[in-house]
Amino acid sequence: MTKRKRYSAEFKAKVALEAIREELTTAELAKKYDIHPTMISGWKRTAIENMAAAFGVASSAEPQISASEVEKLHAKIGQLVIERDFLSAASSLILGTGGKKR
Repeated sequence: MTKRKRYSAEFKAKVALEAIREELTTAELAKKYDIHPTMISGWKRTAIENMAAAFGVASSAEPQISASEVEKLHAKIGQLVIERDFLSAASSLILGTGGKKR
């Protein structure tokens, strides 16, 4: 039994793009890359179907932050503000200049 070959997404995109350009026939591309013509046709069809997604909403590329993550970050900001205020007051007591060095 032979193992199936796994092709990277970059390789599939490269071959599909060449098939879309139609500079070579599917049979010629199959011979060039040593793969079955049916695979090239499938990759080409998939590339064309998913092409609109490349021009879709830009916000989909940005990572989504959950509400719990936002809550956690707000709590951390509050903690850091309290620590800053405490250290500012403590440094003014130590330095006696309102927290500023001479």
